[in-house]
Amino acid sequence: MGLVTSTHDKGLKFLRSKKVVTLPQLASHLHCSARTVQRRFAKWQVINSYNQNGKWYALPHVAKFDLHGLWRHQGAFFSRFGNLHATFIQLVENSQAGLTAAEAGDLLGVRPSSFLWALRDHPALKRQKHQGLYVYFSATPTCYKNQTQQRFLMLKTTRLPTDSEAVAILVEKIKHPELSNKVLSRRLRKQKLVVEPEIIEHLFVRHGLAVKKTPPSI
Repeated sequence: MGLVTSTHDKGLKFLRSKKVVTLPQLASHLHCSARTVQRRFAKWQVINSYNQNGKWYALPHVAKFDLHGLWRHQGAFFSRFGNLHATFIQLVENSQAGLTAAEAGDLLGVRPSSFLWALRDHPALKRQKHQGLYVYFSATPTCYKNQTQQRFLMLKTTRLPTDSEAVAILVEKIKHPELSNKVLSRRLRKQKLVVEPEIIEHLFVRHGLAVKKTPPSI
């Protein structure tokens, strides 16, 4: 009994100090099998990351979730809603105007093409094209109605960048095609240009430059 208690306390202490760990790391620290660690995880009700194939684990009370219910720590991404699919569905449900692939990628920190294709026909979601870009809305009738109205207003009021801003955006995008609109916006600020991610996306959509990942219609 004393050995079990010692292992229990040692494991919890390690989890608290490291904040996030992998199963092999904890097994090595406790000098036990991965199966034993998995049984401990169940008792401790640990949560696992939604990125990197869920290989990172943390104690629930250690996670510092933001207003979206997300927490990132040293490359490990966690959600209070569970796995990536469940998290995206909940983020859409909580959004004011639905979410585009780019908006979801900026929020979650992962490539939209890695999960959106599998959710294109999910019963909890409605996927519609707005100005050439797919937007994911809640399938709940009242929520869907409010979100589509807000999306329409947002697209109507979002300004296009000035000519000089557009040139700067395109130059940065050509140099760094992998960057999200959020990161592009931050890079432009270093050039004394305040261009929000929504404005960048509006430019791409307006001129048919919205990048479609594989598969092509997310």
